[in-house]
Amino acid sequence: MHIDFIELDYRETPIGAVSIRRRSEVRLGGVTVYEIKLNDEFLMSSLFTASEEALARLGLAPFEREDLDVIVGGLGLGYTAATVLENPAVRSLSVVDWLAPVIEWHETGICPLGPTLTADARCSIKHGDFFKLAVSDDGFLGEPGRRFDAILLDIDHTPQHVLNESHAGFYTRESLTAMTRQLKPDGVFALWSDDPPHGGFEALLGEVFESVAAHVVPFPNPYTGGESACTVYVAQHPR
Repeated sequence: MHIDFIELDYRETPIGAVSIRRRSEVRLGGVTVYEIKLNDEFLMSSLFTASEEALARLGLAPFEREDLDVIVGGLGLGYTAATVLENPAVRSLSVVDWLAPVIEWHETGICPLGPTLTADARCSIKHGDFFKLAVSDDGFLGEPGRRFDAILLDIDHTPQHVLNESHAGFYTRESLTAMTRQLKPDGVFALWSDDPPHGGFEALLGEVFESVAAHVVPFPNPYTGGESACTVYVAQHPR
């Protein structure tokens, strides 16, 4: 019997109900789609991964050296993390996610990319609140003073459209500056956003970093037959 839709798991978390489902998209010839939802909002779909992959590539593009240490905020279906690991210059990757069930789905292989991430010795997945750890004196990994080459963030829809009210305080000059204590002098902070470039947020990043660029990332939309786009902000050299 062919099943077009199945909910693989559903859990309650401190910020709402999270679920993962697998379905056959008959409008696209029966392609298999994995989706993660938080309450009624879609966090990730395996149909639309180009922008998550672009976050990893654009965030690491400024570096010409090897032995890069990278933080990724937000695990989702694992596309940003997997793309980071494709870069041979990466020495270590730590993925921080607040949703314990999502981490478990990767560890048990419910998420298709889970085996890829968990089998790579460079990659570790940490259960924690990215936004609190970003401004913590103990740092992302509980190692005060440790610095990273890149911090890549893909959690909220945009800095103006957050998944949880507690995230909003991160998108301020004070919090972004506190985060830069965990970056090396030429370190990069890159952020995915589902909206077009926002001048106000670019200006805010410019108060904290010497170099800021907003990259519009187009990708095909199989539902419309046209293109959609997102934005990846890349900020380098903390002031």
